[in-house]
Amino acid sequence: MLNKTLLPQSVAREIQTMIQTGALKAGEKIPSQREFSQKFGISRASLREALLTLETLGLLKTEAGRGTYVAAAGSRSESGHMAPWRYSDSYPAFDVFQTRILLEGEIARLSAGRLTQLQLDAMETATRTMEEAWAKQDLVSNVEADLLFHGTIVSACSNAMLKALYQTVRDQVTETQRQPIPITDPERMGQSIAEHRRIITALRANDGPAARHEMETHIRNTARCAGLTP
Repeated sequence: MLNKTLLPQSVAREIQTMIQTGALKAGEKIPSQREFSQKFGISRASLREALLTLETLGLLKTEAGRGTYVAAAGSRSESGHMAPWRYSDSYPAFDVFQTRILLEGEIARLSAGRLTQLQLDAMETATRTMEEAWAKQDLVSNVEADLLFHGTIVSACSNAMLKALYQTVRDQVTETQRQPIPITDPERMGQSIAEHRRIITALRANDGPAARHEMETHIRNTARCAGLTP
């Protein structure tokens, strides 16, 4: 049993492993939330968060009135479909991507010259982890590394209000980092990783305008992967 203090992402990774090893088979209905929450020693709320993450990543599929099932192997990219947008009752995904371009572009500009060598190295490591995790189809780790990359830049921003604004929309922002995964092909993931490295290069050079340009380009390209052109 997992320690009760572990985050939903840890549970998501554990369930992902069950899918990859065949403990949960393609097309199989997953255990009830009661059974799963007891197995992992977490609350149902935390379990639901883990399941929603896996659904966004295309590993699970919920069918109305029937329950949640393991997605068929290879169905993510072949279906051409993403999971329903979780925040449709508040903000369209298009608006979130548009906000990310404005917000994260400026945050990247203001973070140039403020990131420590340790932070820049951590961003390099996160980018390598993204690449390695994608090769293994460890989608949970791929996205976690992506979140760490972007979060590190935010942490170095010189404008406290922009950092606070980012935190208010963090849930929606991070969902746009997961949302395109089911229809992301290897070529696009390779491009995304290359874009991360160009952002790091600009930040290492303390070039704020270049960091902003590279970040905006990266987010626009991610949005296009999701079928949006903000």
